[in-house]
Amino acid sequence: MPPLTPLEARLLGVLVEKEKTTPDVYPLTVNSLASGCNQKSSREPVMNVSESEIQAALEDLRGRLLVLETYGASGRVLRYAQNFGKIYGLPSASVALLTGLMLRGAQTVSELRANCERLYHFDDASSVEAYLEELAQRSSGALVSKLPKQAGSRERRWAHLLCGDHPLQAAAAEGSKDGEPGSLQQRVERLEQEMSELRAELRALSGEITRL
Repeated sequence: MPPLTPLEARLLGVLVEKEKTTPDVYPLTVNSLASGCNQKSSREPVMNVSESEIQAALEDLRGRLLVLETYGASGRVLRYAQNFGKIYGLPSASVALLTGLMLRGAQTVSELRANCERLYHFDDASSVEAYLEELAQRSSGALVSKLPKQAGSRERRWAHLLCGDHPLQAAAAEGSKDGEPGSLQQRVERLEQEMSELRAELRALSGEITRL
């Protein structure tokens, strides 16, 4: 599958989410999709897209069979349903995790478990990590990646690769390609170590000044 655009990923995420959380209004109209895409809460990044942009993205998704058109029970208003899991050959748990990443951006394992609760119940964090590792090691191509550890963070975050490499992952790869020492994670750890040493030197200098 070719990479998705950010809007296409957002549309698929909204369709999967609403199918689970508001089944009485699913499949969705273009107007409902606009509301879901432009929602201010539980979205990262926040978008402001028009119905014409959504319509164009839906056409591209429909061409790849990721979205299906239907008139629903009323038979009057055109609606859209998602076919994401079937086309990518994914179980429900993996679809839920990718949906969480498409809607809310990169997250830690614990964040994903909490944010995906309404889509799929994971018994514990280890089961979430197992599905993520499976998505990262797919023979047909990785769909998620574990990002370099950020300064001050205890857990590493995961990001989806449906739109291509995540910016942090791309930066780390570019740094290695340019011959810079180590990965982005290693550079961050080195800077943290240097900061710790500087603090220790400042404390020692402060002690000397006090004694003088």
